[in-house]
Formats: sequence, structure tokens, C-alpha cells
Amino acid sequence: MEIKLAAQYQLDGSAGTGVGWATGISKYAQGGITVRIACVLDVDYEDSEFKQPYDGFKNQGHQVTIVGLQAGKELKGKQGKVTTKAETGIDQVRPEQFDALFIPGGYSPDHLRADPRMVKFTKAFFDTDKPVLAICHGPQLLITARVVKGRKLTAWITIQDDLSQVGANVVDQEVVVDKNLVTSRQPSDIPAFIRESIKLLEKVPVGTR
Repeated sequence: MEIKLAAQYQLDGSAGTGVGWATGISKYAQGGITVRIACVLDVDYEDSEFKQPYDGFKNQGHQVTIVGLQAGKELKGKQGKVTTKAETGIDQVRPEQFDALFIPGGYSPDHLRADPRMVKFTKAFFDTDKPVLAICHGPQLLITARVVKGRKLTAWITIQDDLSQVGANVVDQEVVVDKNLVTSRQPSDIPAFIRESIKLLEKVPVGTR
């Protein structure tokens, strides 16, 4: 059965709103403050690697905005089980509007890394040490952003070799946490990926709304 996901909120709904790290105001997600997560996504993502973490983050009260190459574009998973829509386009957002980045796997990351705007957007989260949550083929986007050298992480088996060749410390386990970075290998790792991602998001300082 195909599952359609609809946008339930808007980004930056009021003028003068504090924005993430930029405010310098320390609050914590576990104290009831919503963490704003950018989910970068294109067609042919791995359905479960998008939907299950997406649902998990939202169930924790976090805000997940789907950022695509073009606002309004319909995005169907490669298994055909999940369909969603890009709530905003990459040309309409700035990294400072978000507190964390989520990169689902499948073929989506390979599409995204061909767009310099997506690469620049991704790199900005590493420049500011904001949480980055990447599963399966997600680290392909990190390779293109040139942010994996010296970092400890994991990925889909074929991507592990690519990561090693560019200087990453690759380990083959269900989830790896390295400072602001959480990575996992495949759909069977999703529960561990969600668990460790939520733990990291609980430590995120965010601005008051």
C-alpha cells in the first residue's frame, strides 16, 4: 500500500523568531523545545530509511522539513511504498534555519550530491557542528561535501570502500556515533539509527520560539 505524507507545518512562521545556533540561547529538546531537522530528499530514496526515522523524530516532537531540489515536487520511494512532497526547495532555505540534518539512503543521496547547492547546504552543518544523521547511501553526499576525512562512520557496504578511500575511519556496525555525526548501514539498522539519533538530538541547543 502506498503511504502519502503531508506537510503539517511551515518553516519560520513568524518574524523575529530565534533561529537555532544563531541565537546563542541554550535550550534543550528534552526540555520541550522542538529541534528543527532538514531532511534532504529526492526521488528513489529507500522508503523505510526515510519514513521510519521521519516518524520517529516527529513522534519525539521534532519538526522535520523535507528539502528537495524543487519545492512541491512529488517524491516517491524506490520501493513504491511511500510518497511525499518537497515542502521547500534548496534555493528557499538556509542552513541557519535548522538545528540538524537528516539524509535518508537509496538513490536520493547520489541525485542530491550532483547539485552544488545541496553540497554547500550539507557542508554548513559540519562547519557549525550541528547533528548530521545519515543512513545507508546517505554518506555519498558527505563524500562530495568533503567532510568525512578523519571521521568515524559507517554506510552501505559498497559506500564503505568509497569512504575509506577518502580518509574516513570506517567500521562495519549497525550504528556509529562520532561527535555530531550518526550513521548506519542498512534498513535492518533503522531502530539503532533512530535510537542514537534521538539521543543526539536531545543534546541540541536551540533558540526559543
